[in-house]
Amino acid sequence: MKRLATLVLTIVFSAGLAWAQEKTADGPVITFEESSKDFGDITQGDKVENVFTFENTGNAPLIISNVAATCGCTVPSWPKEPIAPGKKGEIKVSFNSAGKMGKQNSVVRIYSNASAPIEKVSMISNVLPKGTR
Repeated sequence: MKRLATLVLTIVFSAGLAWAQEKTADGPVITFEESSKDFGDITQGDKVENVFTFENTGNAPLIISNVAATCGCTVPSWPKEPIAPGKKGEIKVSFNSAGKMGKQNSVVRIYSNASAPIEKVSMISNVLPKGTR
């Protein structure tokens, strides 16, 4: 009897977990190829940029409503049109190290209608004074 109860509970739990995973898979899903780019050492005043490529791995159009950086030294640009399921898009981010020193982690937040409504990507660098490289 104990084994039967354990078996029934296992089946119910597994079915519930599968249903929950299926339910969360509905709608758009933003999946980045990479969520961070490390530039290593750069010289103060250098401008670096990266393109963060993503795919809508969900089953509905992905709409990015806003992309916001943590400071004015980081400027993002993103697609304004919906990204269809299975299609790719790009978020371009540039970082200006003028006036910065030391380790920098520029975080960009992506706001969308995806199942996880806020995603983050980051650009990391170590800004050295001019003339030290």
